[in-house]
Amino acid sequence: MKLTLGISPCPNDTFIFDALVNGALDTGGLELEVAHEDVQTLNEWALAGRLDVTKLSYGVLPLVTQDYALLEAGGALGRGVGPLLVARPDLPAFDPASMTVAIPGEQTTAHLLFSLAYPGAAHRRFMVFSEIEAAVAAGQVDAGVLIHEGRFTYAARGLAKLVDLGDFWERRTGAPIPLGGIVVRRALGAEVAARLDRLIRESVLAARSRYPALSPYVRGHAQALDEAVMRQHIDLYVNDFSLGLGPAGRRAVETLLGVWREQHPGTAAGAASVFAVPA
Repeated sequence: MKLTLGISPCPNDTFIFDALVNGALDTGGLELEVAHEDVQTLNEWALAGRLDVTKLSYGVLPLVTQDYALLEAGGALGRGVGPLLVARPDLPAFDPASMTVAIPGEQTTAHLLFSLAYPGAAHRRFMVFSEIEAAVAAGQVDAGVLIHEGRFTYAARGLAKLVDLGDFWERRTGAPIPLGGIVVRRALGAEVAARLDRLIRESVLAARSRYPALSPYVRGHAQALDEAVMRQHIDLYVNDFSLGLGPAGRRAVETLLGVWREQHPGTAAGAASVFAVPA
């Protein structure tokens, strides 16, 4: 069986899926055709139902659960992993009502967390995540929400942290932060979902067994990051929740879905259960 898979080129995704997509595991005849795209593109493709299996932001999950179900393994969820709101050091006191903020995609979890912290923000500019640091540094926007490697590189660009949006989430909800998960098309059935879940878990374990060595696959998609930043990225976003959500991870996802429903009253949120495999 041949399936299409979408992941980002970021080190955490390529690290997690390396063994699975590069022939290091016995897939039992399952073939994965991989597309590497930024998270907002993957979110848009999920809304269009374009791929069989895909990484997406938890911020878009409620809109696709009619067609996709969430796997246990392969995602990014944890504590201290949230997006950062940054600005130039000379910025006056941040005023969300008047200042322009760059955000990495309308359906991203980063936007959901920003909206939770600043519901009255009036000037939001949605951009590809990798362009936000430069836009803030050049004064094209007043502030920006950084995800992925931006957490590690903003200070080198002369930017200053205003708010850790993940910390805001954790203090508000008490839950870990669900950033991105892996979903599978419901029409593929429970057996395929369970097999994918097992293979992704095995792929994570295989990558961990070689770490801190970085494969050519990880290095080749890391957008010219140096290896120290790649390892920081992996250390932050690949954790035990990447092996499986478990009860704590599932509760965190349900918490985020509840926040999403509060922010989108009257919007139907697809299927009753978002999970592809039994707890």
